[in-house]
Amino acid sequence: MTFKFPLATFTWDAEEYAAIQSVIDSNMFSMGPRVAQFEREFAAFAGSRFSVMVNSGSSANLAMIAALFYTKDKSRRLRPGDEVIVPAVSWSTTYYPLHQYGLKVKFVDIDLQTLNMDVEQVRQAVGPRTRAILAVNLLGNPCDFRALQSICDEHKLLLLEDNCESMGAKLDGRQCGTFGLMGTYSTFFSHHISTMEGGLICTDDEELHHILLCLRAHGWTRNLPHQNLVTGTKSDDPFEESFKFVLPGYNLRPLEMEGALGSTQVKKLPGLVAERRRNGVLWTARMADHPDLMIQREHGESSWFGFSIVIRPGSAVTRPQLLGHLRELGFECRPIVTGNFAKNPVVQYFDHEVVGSLENANHIDQHGLFVGNHHYPIPEAVEAIAALRF
Repeated sequence: MTFKFPLATFTWDAEEYAAIQSVIDSNMFSMGPRVAQFEREFAAFAGSRFSVMVNSGSSANLAMIAALFYTKDKSRRLRPGDEVIVPAVSWSTTYYPLHQYGLKVKFVDIDLQTLNMDVEQVRQAVGPRTRAILAVNLLGNPCDFRALQSICDEHKLLLLEDNCESMGAKLDGRQCGTFGLMGTYSTFFSHHISTMEGGLICTDDEELHHILLCLRAHGWTRNLPHQNLVTGTKSDDPFEESFKFVLPGYNLRPLEMEGALGSTQVKKLPGLVAERRRNGVLWTARMADHPDLMIQREHGESSWFGFSIVIRPGSAVTRPQLLGHLRELGFECRPIVTGNFAKNPVVQYFDHEVVGSLENANHIDQHGLFVGNHHYPIPEAVEAIAALRF
């Protein structure tokens, strides 16, 4: 089905197709120098020491959690049974690695205005077995990292960041994805930049960088520096290091095409985000006083992944009514990420706890949706929604 106002659109032009062709011409398709180049360029964009590219944002979350089980630093090593506090609204693969590594998932509510985790709920959720907060910047909007870092400092917790929806967002002039010990990003088609499939992990920590390099490719030593913080000094004989396995890793490697596309796209990223933010200014101004519909309150500098619409508490409007009007206007719509993820049957397999009633997560689950934002002006779309009356 074709929509007048789709959720996502292509950000490629002739440069991206030329980048793909250059990889075809090189006859080297698996992970190599183009991936490494993109990693350096993305780290420079994010203001991070290190960046590791993987095959998806979901894999980035998996590698981030896995790395904390193999660090030699006992003060930050995670162990099965440790608790991680998460918002009840996020994508499924925010949570799955926690379950897969035997961690207890502790769901807290979101703030109905920002749609990010409720800081007071986080404070209440901290217990003797809590080891980390996994903050999620939802739909481009930065979390309150000053408050979250204060909680982490007080209770000696790790701060981790799922920034897969919020590439280019900033708080206090700093790129989101760099506030935690590690932060993850997605370069899937519908995100701020696209490498078809892809993801990244950023960190300033050299040991975690080396662990991530090892976990990404089978747990072998081949991609580690000669001097590294996983094995120490590698053999000078590449034959000896070709199939030497030291960590129980995965195959999360991206393709050279994805690295080449990333190098092209990251150069455009500031401009892409600037256009999304211009749309966000218009959206915020036009929707501020809508009698029935609420929008996400920006915290810091959102990169406006999409535009959330939540029916105000007490309004007589129903979501089926809202969806009907938007579909008639030609809008493609989706739930706000997964809504309240804790309601999903898959959670029965988790070791988990729900803190409080998740009232706000339930509200957006039943009364919310989002529509697309883009890297070009969309005044017609904004005006069409702003004019809605029921």
